[in-house]
Amino acid sequence: MTRLPFLLACVGFAATFASGAAATETYVDGFHHISTLNNSLVIKAVPSERLKVVYYGASISEADIAGLAASGLTGYESYPAYGPSGHSDYALAVRNADGNITADLVVESVAEWEDESGKGIRVCLKDTVYPLVVDVFFKAYDDVDMISTWTEIRNDGKKPVVLTEFASGTMQFRARDLYVSHLYGTWANETQVVCEKLNPAGLVIENRDGVRNSHTSHSEVMISLDGEPRENSGAVVGAALCYGGNYRLKFRTGDSGWHNFTAGILSDNSWYTLGTKESLETPELAFTYSDEGLSGASRNFHSWARKYKLAHGDKERKILLNSWEGVYFNIEEQGMAQMMTDIADMGGELFVMDDGWFGGEKYPRNNDSSSLGDWSVDKTKLPGGIEGLVKMASDRGISFGLWIEPEMTNSVSALFEEHPDWVLQAKDRELIYDRGGTQLVLDLCNPEVQDFVVKVVDDIMTANPQIDYIKWDANACIHNFGSTYLPKDRQSHIYIEYHRALIDICKRIRAKYPDLTIQACASGGGRANYGILPYFDEFWVSDDTDALHRIYMQWGTSYFFPAIAMASHISAAPNHQTFRSLPLKYRIDVAMSGRLGMEIQPKNMTEAEKDMCRKAIADYKKIRPVVQFGEIYRLQSPYDERGVASLMYCTEDKDEAVFFWWKTGKKYAEIYPKVRMAGLDPDRRYVVTELNRIDVKPLAFEGMSFSGKFLMEEGLEIPRDNDVPYNDKFWESSRVLHLIAE
Repeated sequence: MTRLPFLLACVGFAATFASGAAATETYVDGFHHISTLNNSLVIKAVPSERLKVVYYGASISEADIAGLAASGLTGYESYPAYGPSGHSDYALAVRNADGNITADLVVESVAEWEDESGKGIRVCLKDTVYPLVVDVFFKAYDDVDMISTWTEIRNDGKKPVVLTEFASGTMQFRARDLYVSHLYGTWANETQVVCEKLNPAGLVIENRDGVRNSHTSHSEVMISLDGEPRENSGAVVGAALCYGGNYRLKFRTGDSGWHNFTAGILSDNSWYTLGTKESLETPELAFTYSDEGLSGASRNFHSWARKYKLAHGDKERKILLNSWEGVYFNIEEQGMAQMMTDIADMGGELFVMDDGWFGGEKYPRNNDSSSLGDWSVDKTKLPGGIEGLVKMASDRGISFGLWIEPEMTNSVSALFEEHPDWVLQAKDRELIYDRGGTQLVLDLCNPEVQDFVVKVVDDIMTANPQIDYIKWDANACIHNFGSTYLPKDRQSHIYIEYHRALIDICKRIRAKYPDLTIQACASGGGRANYGILPYFDEFWVSDDTDALHRIYMQWGTSYFFPAIAMASHISAAPNHQTFRSLPLKYRIDVAMSGRLGMEIQPKNMTEAEKDMCRKAIADYKKIRPVVQFGEIYRLQSPYDERGVASLMYCTEDKDEAVFFWWKTGKKYAEIYPKVRMAGLDPDRRYVVTELNRIDVKPLAFEGMSFSGKFLMEEGLEIPRDNDVPYNDKFWESSRVLHLIAE
């Protein structure tokens, strides 16, 4: 029996659609239906009535859709406006030119549409009195279980209308045993998981940074519909607001027995004025349903991301060495050559030169207090220029990449001296500075500034077309709330126009350089969101590279984002952020669960350590397709504090899998749970091989084969410690097992 979410009723229709393609259907009584392989959405759009969502959940049959009206499901208003819905939650609020602050939206027309990634329905809503039009879009993606909604709000009148609330969409859930899992954190401690039971006090998740939106919270949530969340069973709805700027996700529980969920741009100090014939398109709100628990919803997100929401989501990511923790700002040509030689010798495929390579004679970039905006090579450090480094990399058989931060400047820079009006700044207020005591955010609302940012990338790539990779950073938030470009009556548009401009910039760059790999870095994991990722290949999870911390952060990240997007690097011991010393094997085994890279100075490594990394890189290349394109099954959460964390990736056809196990406990006599696997074919047998083995003797099951049924129902006994000589012993232990079907 397919389990359905308790959104509208506790019912259990069996799924009947199996084509795998998005579909739309229209029925009597104003019912309209869109579906994916395993999800269905039914709306009711009757002219002159309010738009309603009648059903969302697992796929239902055509016969049951036709009978929805008789089932007792009445649905809820899909896009409520303040006025008729003023006593409850609302998605839209306005201030009309005559002072009226209400809106009353009813259905005008319905149309079906399709694009290259799916099919959908557009419902045109009109105010019953004022010339306000809201087009509500619903879309079902092809080949993945993802349905989304967004709106376009338009003023058809001759007088301006001010939007004071403008959410992307709403959902309702029965107020039963509902739990919300979401992510929170701060710099160097991103994507921590918290799970809360929804109660009448409600829940608000929001961001106010202005530039980066995923340090302190995330615009994605998992909603467990039948009690406390479980990884591989239970009904779950996952939702993601696809936006790179400020947002608010709000759960409000009324006295009606329903939880109301509203998601959209944070409207605080962002009220938006629509002049005649002007419109505002809200961000896409994507949602998925799974009856296979949190991991099931994650698998849906990952498939969607790789196919539709991540640049080059179908191409393997290269193994790289980044220079940052190796040399920081101390860039110089000989050192770069040495690092390139080392990563090439270990089997890596890409070298990325980080901050410190630019600035010139007047303002050399030796620390974080100067030079942003002056994107010329410091020839004192790099006499041969970027072109010389590109050739060095090519001679060693690897690719070359470069760090930039094009949205920012320092007050100590030639750019700021020439264009002081190009930074965000409040009229008649003194500037407030960020990183290094001098960093400022450029005013992307200004088309000249947009052209400048595009030119930064264009100049670099035109001079050095062999560059393979750009690390795009953003290390400051918006402190100065003003734009010299926007008129005085549009200053509240700054947050929105900034991100609208950023997307336009990204589109221009991608149009000219479609094959370039670009990482989204923003003081670490500040830009892990589906608003920005369609133009980026990956993101930097966190500036904290401590492997034990990364287990927790990457666990949370995996709720919504696939391993292929998750940059995970082997770093030094002691770690540069926590000063914890972890064994190299442990650091390797954690990094291999994402997009493997290195964040270290190789010349400080012993030959034995280099050999271990060389072997690990070779092994990662064998399992890279499984990790980067496989289906995730999270098995034992580190947040359960049971001393162990474990997850695995399986190929879609279940012929190969990679199992990760990390010891996280600190108590000597702690009893660790046996971890049972998931995602395998119960009727096939799998040969088990340990990767990165350092033990004196192989594990007892090395080279043995087991049925998928046994591995999922019983599991393997993982030794709590690595078996190494006494003088080499360490507390932390970890395992990576490669499973191949016979």
